[in-house]
Amino acid sequence: MKEDIDTLKDDWLTDNSIAFWEEYLEREYLTQYPNANIVLLRPSMSFMLVQTPDPLTLKEALPDFSRTSHIFLPINDCRNPAIAEGGSHWSLLLVSVVDGVAFHYDSMHPSNASSAALTAEKMSTLLGKRLILKDLEDSPQQENSSDCGVFVCILMKHLLLGKLLKAARGEKIGMSMANKQIDAHKVRKEMLGIIENFRREGERRRR
Repeated sequence: MKEDIDTLKDDWLTDNSIAFWEEYLEREYLTQYPNANIVLLRPSMSFMLVQTPDPLTLKEALPDFSRTSHIFLPINDCRNPAIAEGGSHWSLLLVSVVDGVAFHYDSMHPSNASSAALTAEKMSTLLGKRLILKDLEDSPQQENSSDCGVFVCILMKHLLLGKLLKAARGEKIGMSMANKQIDAHKVRKEMLGIIENFRREGERRRR
């Protein structure tokens, strides 16, 4: 846990850090929309999906996607399942099941293009429907080599809160994040602040 928190300060985010952010978004926001059928798949599950030759064998381990409208998948470029916390770059794949489109947001475009294509292919097999991959070249770009996970987290939040949960039923949504200004340092401080608030709340409840 300490390692995960330390990476939030100025390093490449771990699987656990991104998974924590997804849990936070679910608990603080998604629970307020009981009719939203949106899944935030954990990095470990996204990785397992890519590594499994036949993704249909994972159906029992994965959420039931039969009524899901959108799926967020944090993906990285690791190809070796034997290496814990492997890979060197994160990007975000947002699958619109209802539209049959997989949107790819890469803050070091096109670094994760092949990983995105493979993940979309696996999801297509799992869902039993064709997915068109849209690699969004206008995605916000990071300025260093360590902020990719931070970009995944904040884009996930903007897409979820600013687009999907605000849209009326049946409304067509523009999924581009072009011209979105991202202050990675500010996002890291926000995430650390959330963890600190949870820690204090835990201590208060134990008294």
